[in-house]
Amino acid sequence: MSSWFSVDSLIELMLGISLSAACGFRVFVPLLVMSAAAVLGQVDLPSNLDWVESQQALVLFAIASVIEIVGYYIPWFDSILEVVALPAAVIAGTIVTASTAPEQMNPLVQWTLAFFAGGGIAGVTRGMNWFLRIISTAVSAGLTNPVLATLELAIALLLTGLALTMPLLGGVVIGSIWIAAIRKIRQFRAGRKPDPHQPDAVA
Repeated sequence: MSSWFSVDSLIELMLGISLSAACGFRVFVPLLVMSAAAVLGQVDLPSNLDWVESQQALVLFAIASVIEIVGYYIPWFDSILEVVALPAAVIAGTIVTASTAPEQMNPLVQWTLAFFAGGGIAGVTRGMNWFLRIISTAVSAGLTNPVLATLELAIALLLTGLALTMPLLGGVVIGSIWIAAIRKIRQFRAGRKPDPHQPDAVA
């Protein structure tokens, strides 16, 4: 009995995981880039992702991406997007990872791996972005949020490009981004903790 695990299957899984992480930054942008590249014949996606290569999917992803991109530059609308972004990212990450999994994989293993690996990575990435947005709002009263939105979009595009061309390198970049984000969050939390050696201020 042949095993589903091989170098090609590892690359396919890293493709899904890298795209899932990209969905954590922008839910629909990775799907749009992937669909456009497939429709134009620039990439050969796994057969499980044939649904992405249709003109209808390309149009829907384009409309959703425009709404998502522009929405993060509108102060009140970005808050609404943050509410729906986390579950949407988890769903997108799960579907993408399941779709890129080796076809020989048992369906139960396929969807379990997709949920915990793809959906988990997308959800954690979205959660870290949410926390960084809180930091941005606290430090600059929201003035740097558009800068953060632009950075998130750029990272989503970068990860999507790496996923489609060099998925293994995409995994390395994801790890580096996570380390940097965790350090930033820890620095922020450490800065907000009261110093036990400092006496309370006297009114």
